[in-house]
Amino acid sequence: MPRRALTVVRTKTDAAETNMFDKVLIANRGEIACRIIRTARRLGIAAVGVYSQADRNALHVALADEAWPIGPAPARDSYLNIDAVIDAAQASGAQAVHPGYGFLSENPEFAEACEQAGLVFIGPPATAIRAMGSKAAAKTLMERAGVPVVPGYHGSDQDLDHLAEEARRIGFPVLIKASAGGGGRGMRIVGAASQFAGALASAQREAASAFGDDRVLLEKYLERPRHVEVQVFADRHGSTLHIFDRDCSIQRRHQKVIEEAPAPGLDPECRRAMGKAAVAAARAIGYVGAGTVEFIVPSGSSDTFYFIEMNTRLQVEHAVTEVITGLDLVEWQLRAATGEKLPLGQHELRIHGHAIEARLYAEDPERDFLPQTGTLHRLHLPLPDIARVDTGVREGDSVTPFYDPMIAKIIVWGDDRAAAVARLRRALAESAVLGLRTNLSFLGRVVADREFRAGTVDTGFIDRRHETLFGGSRAAPNEAVAAAALHRLSVREAGAAASATDSVDPFSPWARSNGWRLGDRAGQTVVFRCGNKDAAVSAIARDYEWLLEFRGRQAIAALRQQSDGLCQLTLDGVKRFMRVLDHGTEHGTETVVFIDSEGWTFEEIDPLMPPAAEDPSAGKLTAPMPGRVTRLLVEPGSKVRRGEPLIVVEAMKMEHTIAAPTDGVVAAVRFRVGELVEEGTELIALAAPVTDPK
Repeated sequence: MPRRALTVVRTKTDAAETNMFDKVLIANRGEIACRIIRTARRLGIAAVGVYSQADRNALHVALADEAWPIGPAPARDSYLNIDAVIDAAQASGAQAVHPGYGFLSENPEFAEACEQAGLVFIGPPATAIRAMGSKAAAKTLMERAGVPVVPGYHGSDQDLDHLAEEARRIGFPVLIKASAGGGGRGMRIVGAASQFAGALASAQREAASAFGDDRVLLEKYLERPRHVEVQVFADRHGSTLHIFDRDCSIQRRHQKVIEEAPAPGLDPECRRAMGKAAVAAARAIGYVGAGTVEFIVPSGSSDTFYFIEMNTRLQVEHAVTEVITGLDLVEWQLRAATGEKLPLGQHELRIHGHAIEARLYAEDPERDFLPQTGTLHRLHLPLPDIARVDTGVREGDSVTPFYDPMIAKIIVWGDDRAAAVARLRRALAESAVLGLRTNLSFLGRVVADREFRAGTVDTGFIDRRHETLFGGSRAAPNEAVAAAALHRLSVREAGAAASATDSVDPFSPWARSNGWRLGDRAGQTVVFRCGNKDAAVSAIARDYEWLLEFRGRQAIAALRQQSDGLCQLTLDGVKRFMRVLDHGTEHGTETVVFIDSEGWTFEEIDPLMPPAAEDPSAGKLTAPMPGRVTRLLVEPGSKVRRGEPLIVVEAMKMEHTIAAPTDGVVAAVRFRVGELVEEGTELIALAAPVTDPK
């Protein structure tokens, strides 16, 4: 990434010139805590971290000048514990608290508690948070301020019959949204009146769990709209401005995956009107600090937009705004909190080029983006000359079920959108994760998609391009098979050399691993399982290369291994770079080959081992990940049909409904509502349905 794009516009260079804080506590974790620490360190401010028991060895704890424990792993007992956070701030001698985003960042009671404790809350006043905290009340407020809102219902009557009637009045499809929510939680799309009651109950449960408030609002669901948001900023002296727009339309489960700034293809007049409306929204609630006003643009429209909500905090995707403007929004937050005026006026702000951010998550796109947990055995992210990387993890860290499964944000810049897209493709190709499933390959397919490259994006993009973006597991190319085989052969050779060195005769031919035979050519065979298919690669050593035979073909190959798993494969004279990583497993060794962000896992197997026994989990339904049972929909003896919901498990702040894989009878229910379950634990046992004899 060009150095100019990372330049920070500074209006003051020394914290001593102002009333800047000496010490700030960061009431958060992960990548946002690390990101705030970087700015604090540059300004000469001591950064105080907090951590739960699960995060005692986390990266943000290592980076902070000091870190204080605040409770057990569950967020409600630590990062959401207002008293624990306030106690840590006071004990550490911090003068202010930065909430980051998520957790307590939009909690007005927390902002008030900071004030009562003599701490500066680095965010808007509690009154502003409260005004926008209820999405229903916020829409009413925006209507009064002249900001256009989506047609819908945001009243106080939460009776099922009344909400169902309002949904019919609005017209299906409708969108149910948690009134106090955000991040896609407590949100359901309802296509017909018959689905409304079930969807409402599910949304209310999820909202109550995530936000402690089960109230909802209804909106007309606009199919294939664009999600465009505007960054706003205000000081305590009455100045409010917008720092341009971002497009956040690429979403799964109503949560953003890829964001970019500025929004591509937005009509200039619409852009100006949207910025003006965002400033009006902020002024209507007496806003101070960084915030984001979110709008929805109907499909095919060039001049119509509707307010959907305001996030009274810094956004996850704030980095793309920083990259195209050269600003440090966290520094602006800190200065605004000390009472400084905004350093620039609206007319002084400029857009330079285009920026795109991709969120790398521990999740399985092929299983409806189910969050994953596990250890990051290997982690390679792009170098600074390719991308800005905001992360809160290191190689060897674990992704736990307690918090958001984001691994990193990969942010790129280009002179224009085409250049930014090309750079993001390169950045993703430079990335690799070993130890758990991620959305890396999926991100690579999105960025390579012709519609994305053309800027034809909307909130229905992933569903519309499903066949291209998913399409099941892709067969490993010959290059990946050859690289995996040569890598395993090199591992064998290194192991044999180490054993020979320790033996009484290190030069004995019997200590070799290259298949040496008296009077015959040396040959070996590597057998892999990739996906649900086995493949054998025969290899004969030839000086500094190998003669490989696989998939009915022969090829001359060589693999030159560099650092961090980077390798150069030569296959029949064609050279290309790829990343090859491996680690041992309980039953053998896995090797993962990454080519242009796509990854293929090869498990080396012993062909002499007997075949695996019949699947022991047949007839059982197991937990997809650690979580808590929130609903039981059946009982022992219940007859169920394939696809019928049986049990609901909440994990990583989301509800996961587990359905019957086939027709059957419930033989046993292993857990009660409220109980915790581990990944792979049997939840319900199904028996084959009993048929009446004829």
